[in-house]
Amino acid sequence: MKIALAQINYHIGNFESNTSRIISAIHEAGEKGAELVVFSELAVSGYPPRDFLEFDDFIHKCLNAIEQIARACINIAAIVGGPSVNPEVKGKNLFNTAFFLADGKVTSMHHKSLLPNYDVFDEYRYFEPASHLQLAEYKGRKIAVTICEDLWNIGDDLLYRSNPMDELFSLGPDLIVNIAASPFHCGHAEQRKTVLMKNVEKYKLPLIYVNHVGAQTELLFDGGSMIFNSSGALVGRMPFFREGLSVFDTANSEKVTVPIDAVLSAPSRIELMHDALVMGIKNYFGKLGFTKAILGLSGGIDSAVTMVLAARALGHKNVKAVLLPSAFSSAHSVADAESLALKLGSPYEIIPIENAYQVFLKDLKPAFENRPFDITEENLQARIRGVILMALSNKFGHILLNTSNKSEAAVGYGTLYGDMNGGLSVLGDVYKTGVYELARFINKDGEVIPVNTLRKPPSAELRPNQKDSDSLPDYEILDKILFRYIEERKGPQELIRMGFDPETVTRVLKLVNTNEYKRYQTPPILRISPKAFGMGRRMPIVAKYLS
Repeated sequence: MKIALAQINYHIGNFESNTSRIISAIHEAGEKGAELVVFSELAVSGYPPRDFLEFDDFIHKCLNAIEQIARACINIAAIVGGPSVNPEVKGKNLFNTAFFLADGKVTSMHHKSLLPNYDVFDEYRYFEPASHLQLAEYKGRKIAVTICEDLWNIGDDLLYRSNPMDELFSLGPDLIVNIAASPFHCGHAEQRKTVLMKNVEKYKLPLIYVNHVGAQTELLFDGGSMIFNSSGALVGRMPFFREGLSVFDTANSEKVTVPIDAVLSAPSRIELMHDALVMGIKNYFGKLGFTKAILGLSGGIDSAVTMVLAARALGHKNVKAVLLPSAFSSAHSVADAESLALKLGSPYEIIPIENAYQVFLKDLKPAFENRPFDITEENLQARIRGVILMALSNKFGHILLNTSNKSEAAVGYGTLYGDMNGGLSVLGDVYKTGVYELARFINKDGEVIPVNTLRKPPSAELRPNQKDSDSLPDYEILDKILFRYIEERKGPQELIRMGFDPETVTRVLKLVNTNEYKRYQTPPILRISPKAFGMGRRMPIVAKYLS
């Protein structure tokens, strides 16, 4: 059987666009000789639709879309993901369903059994798990249709004693089709490949895997749809972060009739991270209907990397940089920022904040009662910059990009209503050491970000001769502690047993936990790690643990 894999960037709730693109892919697949075309999980609605699933009208539109798509399935079949109504009185109102469409109608429905309810997932909030499993049959072939389950149940056998594929396998399928909405994080592409390969090795069946591509606010989907033969070999992989349609002939496991990735291995971690962030910015703006961004360009590494990523996502003319020097800003920082804007060909302007700062100091002097300079005056500068950037954003309709990194967000090294402002946080899931990696990757073919920006010690430049190291451990140490605490969920005693200094561990973890309130007020953060701040990390603000 010739099967087409359709890797499409869906838009949540945009039924007209999603349906049109699915039907166009069906026609294209038919022209290329495919007998079956496979789309991803919840394709008609986009993923994740979240509480839109609680609206009857939203579900009605999903089902209408399925009917419309089914009418296009003449002389070709399709597997399309969408919600379906649970006819039973008990349980949740909906199923997460793969619809098998052929002969102009829905010929079978295959519901998801294992509903993830961890990290960014909350499917059990909306869906009832399948109580009955069946194969799809088409042109004499029996197909085991699964929904994302193959990606996680083998690794989570402590959570689930039964694998739905075991039951499907007992029915004698000829191949497995897995439709998924598996979000990107660094390292996940190869993890998926390994888990899928284990499924193939276990069941000795060819496997077709189709994943979402595109960004849905903070969640980034990398595509990378795959084809495995019955021996467990990866024989085809679609591009990462790009849409496409590829046709595979299961009668010849070595034959891919439409070229897909020439290299079956995934790109490097840093290249995937770079491409994920560029796609995230582009889709966030495009799906909201915005075209232009603005950001504060300080001459530091974070704003420089954010500027380049935004220029690559939106076009250099659509990203405006604002330089906001104070009396504490070094001459080289202004020069480095100006140099980058000129090199990118992006518009920029310089608005010094010193006059506004002095006015605030004068007006606040009686209230401050002659108390000495401290973090209050530092934060005041950041808030003046935030006010100016938001004023420009409001006046010209630009979206302000937040440039804070994950290390800063973790320990509260940022000012609410100042440098934490923004409509989107580009680097909020990238540790400081990762920001330097991105900068070096950006400069791999020649200097884009000024070398001096990479070399100089990190500094907020809010007081004379300030360095980040005055307040924080060295980033090489800090980021290792943060990674093990946030991503790996290691407690203080475990960290100390790993060899980290006890005093440093206590200090860092206290900073993380006491600054949770700030992270509740940050803009959406593009997710590139397995545990990002935001929807996937749900921590109480008022808590005593480790404090």
